[in-house]
Amino acid sequence: MPFSNTEEVTQLTVKQLLGSDDTYLIPMYQRNYAWEKGEITQLIQDIIDYMPEQRPYYIGSLVVFRRQADRSARHTVFETIDGQQRLTTLSLLTSYLKNNGSANTAWYRDAKIHFESRPLSKKTFDTITNRHFHKEPSDALKPEEINTGITNGYRLIGEALDLAFKNSPEKLQHFERFLFEQVQVMRIQVPDDTDLNHYFEIMNSRGEQLEKHEVLKAKLLEVLNQEPDDAIKESSKRTLHLVWESCANMEKYAQSGFSPKLRNELFGDQKWDELQPKNFEQLCQTVAQHSEESSADESKALSYIIANPVKERTTTEDGDDTPDRFNSVINFPNFLLHILRISVNEGTQAHTDNDVPLDDKRLIQLFEEHILKAEAPLERSRKFIFNLLKGKHLFDHYIIKREFLKGSDSWSLKRYKWNKGDSRNSLGKSSYVNTFDGGDDQLNRSLLMLLSAFHVSTPTMVYKHWLNAALNYLFSNESDVIASEYLTHMEGVARAFVFDRYLVKGEGASYYEMIYRRKGKPQRDPGTLSAGDISPQMRFTKIKNNLVFNYLDYLLWQKYRNDNSQKQIANYEFTFRSSVEHYYPQTPMEGVKDMSDDPSLHYFGNLCLISHSKNSRLSNFSPAAKKDYYAQNSIDSPKQHLMMQFDNWDKAAILEHEEEMISTLLNTDTAAS
Repeated sequence: MPFSNTEEVTQLTVKQLLGSDDTYLIPMYQRNYAWEKGEITQLIQDIIDYMPEQRPYYIGSLVVFRRQADRSARHTVFETIDGQQRLTTLSLLTSYLKNNGSANTAWYRDAKIHFESRPLSKKTFDTITNRHFHKEPSDALKPEEINTGITNGYRLIGEALDLAFKNSPEKLQHFERFLFEQVQVMRIQVPDDTDLNHYFEIMNSRGEQLEKHEVLKAKLLEVLNQEPDDAIKESSKRTLHLVWESCANMEKYAQSGFSPKLRNELFGDQKWDELQPKNFEQLCQTVAQHSEESSADESKALSYIIANPVKERTTTEDGDDTPDRFNSVINFPNFLLHILRISVNEGTQAHTDNDVPLDDKRLIQLFEEHILKAEAPLERSRKFIFNLLKGKHLFDHYIIKREFLKGSDSWSLKRYKWNKGDSRNSLGKSSYVNTFDGGDDQLNRSLLMLLSAFHVSTPTMVYKHWLNAALNYLFSNESDVIASEYLTHMEGVARAFVFDRYLVKGEGASYYEMIYRRKGKPQRDPGTLSAGDISPQMRFTKIKNNLVFNYLDYLLWQKYRNDNSQKQIANYEFTFRSSVEHYYPQTPMEGVKDMSDDPSLHYFGNLCLISHSKNSRLSNFSPAAKKDYYAQNSIDSPKQHLMMQFDNWDKAAILEHEEEMISTLLNTDTAAS
């Protein structure tokens, strides 16, 4: 194993971690093993959830220090700085499987964990590892010889496995193979000259494992170290650090992560809203001109990353930049995958092989596949770093955020701009205005409504393909994003998702195909479809995604937004509503006609989206009672509001309303058109 004055980052499967000759010392300053049922069950369940993927699963990091004095020794003793709870659990899990007859653990010969000055822990752990127990290792130990935390963990592992694989030995064997061969730990070895007391204090103050995106930053720094020119290498690393720090806080606009002087250079003097560099080389040159704003030490690797996790950066020169003003629709690891997906497909013909899942559990593996271990990793890393800043700027500028201001919150679509400063602040201060202001205010509102309709339809970040479609469009049109054309594109994306995937039999088109091959244009033109083409997929339990409801509500909002008689629709705002309600109830209260034998009860005309809490409260109410309730409360959707305009809600009303709603869906004359 080579040694250097910088960290070594090694990916190890559980089998490689526990099957080698290396050992791991738990020093006295570490707390005792303390994982309980919640943590143990979650670890095992995470592995089970990921098994169908049959891909490497990164489960966490293990930060260590090389303790062995003799470098020629056959094995290395590592002092465990961070990650010992997970390491101990994996060791206990392996011991349990071995002790209960696993055929996949012949390689696990003896304990790899040793305890410094903790004889009870050592004896308990050695007994579990080196003897053949089944359920209770405490049977072979005297009470005074037992570390109860370790034996409790062993017992809880057995209970979790019994619950998950009871009467399923084949599935348990599959779990074992996946655990040992595909589950991976990132072992990070700190430099030999590290001050361990200070280092452990840092880890303790963080109170958490290294995040996957922090490990990814370290790996990108390793790639940049391959640059032979020292000046370019240091400039590249400094640029990565500044870009990463400015982008990692998704709640802040990227510009606020740079000093006013550098902000002027990067985003336009007295503008601050247009990225000036056009590639990584220009970005590095701009950063190099302001080298006093960051030191080379900041880009050394994990030691700096751990000691200086990205924190919210306040900008005292900004007059309109409160710390908690904006809330992002995604987190940073998921955003990294969006930029990776775009970078991989940028400027090339889209192929299925280039798809990048938006699953941040696979963050490290996906970056290794497409950048770190791909052809020309240095070139790919530079391209990605530039695209990261470019993408964050576009994201901030053209993607909705939740804005908290003056005691209220709402969706916003705003850009960051320069304002003239004063004698104390000659470089200027920031403010936020509608992204498309002036004559485009109506279009700004339309985009805000459509993007929020997308967002509330897919709360889970792994499914935010609409966001990828938006960012991919923005990357292609960054120099001239026109409001009407952006809206037209996203309306096309909505139609593609609805008519090519959600309202078809079978799986329908893939998101990758719709976004990258067809550039957001629907294959099935709604204008050529009839009610009979889509209505079978619009019955209760058949609708595949809430975007069917939310896109319709967007169209209804466009239709009635200027109708003075429909003020509630004009003032409507999309919220997270997950329950599909039968307006005429499935199980009505006594005295209300039962329609359970009528198929129209489950027609789209009788369905609308409402919040889960309201569905629980109102589900059995009659249409008249629901109408009375909403007369005193805000509506849940424009569709629901129109349903309540009927004097009598019966089968005829359901069919009439459904016909009108399907006609609205199939009408391609939207505001953008």
